[in-house]
Amino acid sequence: MVFRILVLQLMATLVAVLLCVIYAGVRGGVSAALGGLACALPNVLLAWRVKVASTRHRAGFVVVFFLGEIVKLVAIIGLLVYIAKAYDDLHWPSLLIGVGCATYALLFLAFWKKS
Repeated sequence: MVFRILVLQLMATLVAVLLCVIYAGVRGGVSAALGGLACALPNVLLAWRVKVASTRHRAGFVVVFFLGEIVKLVAIIGLLVYIAKAYDDLHWPSLLIGVGCATYALLFLAFWKKS
């Protein structure tokens, strides 16, 4: 499951990068990549942490999940703030497209057939 989440978010981010490179140039592609990765990496860490917790502590699983969600959201916001401050050539529409594609890619996970 963790692998599917990572692959799906990275594929969606790649599509966003390609579209943004076409319409906004390299600056847009880099911005879309940063936005997509800012969402994908905390999601992967949360999924890994929940998987580890589910094999160890059945009773604490719910607590780990909800605390992990809070930490994930704070990490995403922190990464986006850091990107906005550190990358001077940021193209905001492309960054938001990258964030949107990576975030909404999780909706398609339900339709991904198990192989």
